Amino acid sequence: MYNTLELKKYTAEDFALFRELTKDDEIMKYISGKGLTAEQAEKKFASILEINTDPLLGYFMVIDSDSQLFLGDCKLVNYRKDPTVFEIGYLLKREFWRKGLGTKICESLLAMAKSIDANKDVIGIIDPDNAASRQLLTKFGFQSYFVGIEDEVATEKLILKRT
Repeated sequence: MYNTLELKKYTAEDFALFRELTKDDEIMKYISGKGLTAEQAEKKFASILEINTDPLLGYFMVIDSDSQLFLGDCKLVNYRKDPTVFEIGYLLKREFWRKGLGTKICESLLAMAKSIDANKDVIGIIDPDNAASRQLLTKFGFQSYFVGIEDEVATEKLILKRT
């Protein structure tokens, strides 16, 4: 089940999938505190499409290659506060939680990051209460370097040093 994942960049036609994913309070608990309103989702999706003009980086739909089922999404972008560092992140629909997909997505994103720039550090930004994401990132060698409030949100940053 879900042996091979495909990462496909979002296009304008994919808004309904993004909206369905991001309106769920439980899925968005550690991202924005609660599900996005339609207006918030439209604004966020517009910014995603702008970022996705980069040929290598962006926001991707996570698709099961066999069934073509939409599982969630992920991102590999330049960190907005320090573009010399990549940032990764992911969201999964609830029915796909605790199935090892986070590990597969993280592997894919780190391989992409390495192929783009093998020396560029990678960060993951999580809610400090999100033990599952912290465990996943530390499994890949990420180390916590900041826990506190940033932009009025409880934040933990973990980094994978490449140099």
